[in-house]
Amino acid sequence: MTSKVDEALGYEQARDELIEVVRRLEAGGTTLEESLALWERGEELAKVCRRWLEGARARLDAALAEEEAEEGGTAADSE
Repeated sequence: MTSKVDEALGYEQARDELIEVVRRLEAGGTTLEESLALWERGEELAKVCRRWLEGARARLDAALAEEEAEEGGTAADSE
């Protein structure tokens, strides 16, 4: 489950923290418990990023659909 704090994170903040989590995991040198905690945090951050990207995709799709509808209406009006 994602916390309220995570929900308030912007895309760039979540992405940057996720990059740091991955860097720390790849570097090694952490205990198993620390690695698991980092992995779990990375999963939460990835979900935040995914929600932002899905929201952006929905906004783009809506804008494109609106543009197509306007163009369709204009073409029909000119005939």
